[in-house]
Amino acid sequence: MEKRIVILGAGESGCGAAVLANKLGFEVFVSDFGAIAGKYKQMLDEHNIPWEEKKHSEELILSAGEIIKSPGIPNEAPIVEKAKEAGIPIISEIEFAGRYTRAKMVCITGSNGKTTTTSLIYHIFREAGLNVGLAGNIGRSLALQVAEGDKDYYIVELSSFQLDNMYEFRANVAVLLNITPDHLDRYGYDMQNYVDAKLRILQNQQPDDAFVYWNDDPIIKKELPKYRHGRLYPFAEEKEEGAAAYTEKEKLVFTEPVPFNMELEELSLTGKHNLYNSMAAGISANVAGIRKETIREALSTFAGVEHRLEKVADVAGVEYINDSKATNVNSCWYALQSMKRKTILILGGKDKGNDYNEIAQLVKEKCSGLIFLGADNSKLHDFFGDFGLPIADTHSMEECIEQAYKMAKRGETVLLSPCCASFDLFKSYEERGKLFKEYVCKL
Repeated sequence: MEKRIVILGAGESGCGAAVLANKLGFEVFVSDFGAIAGKYKQMLDEHNIPWEEKKHSEELILSAGEIIKSPGIPNEAPIVEKAKEAGIPIISEIEFAGRYTRAKMVCITGSNGKTTTTSLIYHIFREAGLNVGLAGNIGRSLALQVAEGDKDYYIVELSSFQLDNMYEFRANVAVLLNITPDHLDRYGYDMQNYVDAKLRILQNQQPDDAFVYWNDDPIIKKELPKYRHGRLYPFAEEKEEGAAAYTEKEKLVFTEPVPFNMELEELSLTGKHNLYNSMAAGISANVAGIRKETIREALSTFAGVEHRLEKVADVAGVEYINDSKATNVNSCWYALQSMKRKTILILGGKDKGNDYNEIAQLVKEKCSGLIFLGADNSKLHDFFGDFGLPIADTHSMEECIEQAYKMAKRGETVLLSPCCASFDLFKSYEERGKLFKEYVCKL
């Protein structure tokens, strides 16, 4: 093969793509502007793949026939701009891997609930005994799994950034949970650009594919007529004409392709947002031909996802909940909505152009105190300062938990649901969540 493939970014997706490209006989080079983690260096070295870190050597990169870009690298990065000027095609790792597998793709996107729904669908497929892989924004990279031996199904969580560089890839089952403002800093602060990215999940769908979506999302409703798609399987809270899932009299009802129902209290996940996630997962499994008994059973045994409304501990009658994965305002809205007790809310981090009006009413109703956790909390003070709630300003997790312990009264909940990305004080939302749990467990 003549083509030289250059991979920008040497994380999970970049290294997976490198291993697959190498296996296929391409000439491969990996370049990361930051430092490469030890385990990924080892992976590249084991496959004799050349790499560089802490720089981008233009002569080595711009000689590529195709570039595979990690989703975290913005399109405005100088090296990406130069590659575009040179006319080099730039694709995502998922797009690349999709060319070399015959597996059926169940793909999930949306502003909120992606990880829970993806994990739940994977759980159902595994319980059904299918040969299935978990990939995308979660689990191991799709390219690496394709390189190591193919599966019959992949359950793929897709962020808008991944969808941005996907062109020929086809989702046999596309799931779109909701669309609310997120990552607007990456989309020129233009909501339509973000919406267009999300709806790319429909490109290349054939009439016999399936599109599972939330019927009551105003943006999806407005945009749907513009797109070709597979068969429609909408889900709704109330019984609606054509809905593939809805609730009625304390039951969750699935109507097609195989009708069945189950008691709402049998669902392992609680809260309205999780009801939608369970509907989307149940429909996806139903469409794939999994038996209704298996779906019912799996929806009641799923254990949930780390850092997503995860109960950590009860200390002196105060419940501590880790929702570090709430990196946008809408996620925090869902979390607050599901709180049954007065709540001390921990907010803050790297603001992505957030509009806190969305949670203002819920904060007034549900919260008995606020703790700001970030490098710069001034925007939070400006917005929430006159709500009449006690406020603590903190700049480390240790300090944050100290203040929470002082502020919370017996019978209350301390909720970490930050609305923001973690990169100001932490490496990732996972690290933020782990530290939260660590300090809570020391109380």
